[in-house]
Amino acid sequence: MNKTKAKMTLMARALALMLLVLLPMTGGAQRVLTLDSCRAMALRNNKQIGVARVKQEVNANLRKSARTQYLPRVNALGGYLWMNKEISILNDDQKSTLNNMGTNLATGLQNALSPLTSALPATTQAKMAQDMAQLAGTINQIGAGVVDAFRTDTRHTVAGSVVVTQPVYMGGAIVAANKIADINEEMAENSLEMKRQHTLYNIDLAYWQVVSLRYKEKLAESYVELVRKLKGDVQRMIDLGLATKGDGLTVSVRVNEAEMALMQVSDGLALAKMLLCQLCGLPEDEEIEVSLTPDPSPNGEGSEYSIGGDFEARPELKMLQNTVDITKQTTNVLKATNLPQVVLTGGYIVSNPNNFNGFEKKYAGVWNLGVMVRVPIWNWGDVKYKIRASKGATAMANLELDDARELISLQVRQSNFKVKEAQKKLVMAQSNVANADENLRMANLAFKEGTASYTVVMEAQTAWQLAQSQMIDAQIGVRLSQVELQKALGTLQ
Repeated sequence: MNKTKAKMTLMARALALMLLVLLPMTGGAQRVLTLDSCRAMALRNNKQIGVARVKQEVNANLRKSARTQYLPRVNALGGYLWMNKEISILNDDQKSTLNNMGTNLATGLQNALSPLTSALPATTQAKMAQDMAQLAGTINQIGAGVVDAFRTDTRHTVAGSVVVTQPVYMGGAIVAANKIADINEEMAENSLEMKRQHTLYNIDLAYWQVVSLRYKEKLAESYVELVRKLKGDVQRMIDLGLATKGDGLTVSVRVNEAEMALMQVSDGLALAKMLLCQLCGLPEDEEIEVSLTPDPSPNGEGSEYSIGGDFEARPELKMLQNTVDITKQTTNVLKATNLPQVVLTGGYIVSNPNNFNGFEKKYAGVWNLGVMVRVPIWNWGDVKYKIRASKGATAMANLELDDARELISLQVRQSNFKVKEAQKKLVMAQSNVANADENLRMANLAFKEGTASYTVVMEAQTAWQLAQSQMIDAQIGVRLSQVELQKALGTLQ
């Protein structure tokens, strides 16, 4: 048992050591990209798509905000007010009269009773005067109490309220605003889809450009090998005296031309890879390799598309339709301003001082419920002119939609024609390649047998290289025409 554990430990250590050795070796390997992986990276790293996603979230939140317009609003209000003077219900004369009410009354009684009291003894008159003075003081206190009771003491006022507002009928403005919010959210989704398809279209073009140049690089390498082999054969003929040095120079020029063409293709391939890396969000100097897929068939998937109304899936058309719908709802919002608006209100109001039980220096409140109605009467035609302008905007949006639909229909027909043309070119290119292969085989055979000169072989090699290049262009052309048609139809996935 212990021996088994020891062996397993040794194997684990050996495996870990192998991984440590192999890791640096695999770190510098080229990254092989497929079309699907390029698409995924481009969609993940494209900045414009990121902006469209954020805009979609913004419009989703605005749509949620519009939904809240149906619900009641609750607001709390509060305030404090200081005044250097208080509100007075009694004027100064009234205050003076009430404060001296007893004195005035006593004076009046004394004047009225003086003819009767003059005949009384002096002690009795003194006693009556004293009683009258006491009565006057008592009544003065009562008057002063009345004055004090009417004092408001509003120099320091504190008030607060909680108000609930519920829209009942707003002329359809809230419904139209919610529909506009829904349309804006849908437009953001269509904008995101448009940018997604545009990104896929650009990445497909860049990817197939790299594939095309990679095939042409391999073709150029094969062509260089062919002319170098011919150069070796001609050199042996020169050594045997069967050819001149001029013949060797002619073949050498052809070798140099082939090598220069290979260098140009390699440089173009490097630039195309840089563009592909940039679209994928990779470092531009990263070493990548594309997966060379099988050659497309002229009758392969996606070679035929029906025209009809399929292009209605184009996000551009959907966005223009969204614009038409928004202008219609904007007209409804403007119409609502000419209609009555009904709002239900309610709440609780508290203040200090309050006048619910006279003027009291304490907090007290009251519940309230009300209905507010706004009825537009006259605005000099302002809303009417705005409605006309909004309807004009709707008419323009409809015209732009019809124009775009016609242009896209033409684009779909042209793209469909290009697909069929590319398929025909591919069939012809396949036939030319077969003929060029046979021609090169026969030229090489005749050259070996001595019945044909090296120039015949060079011409056959040139024809073979041209046929192979046309074959690559036709194959990539089929792919690109299919992508272009899918984009025109709005079905690029």
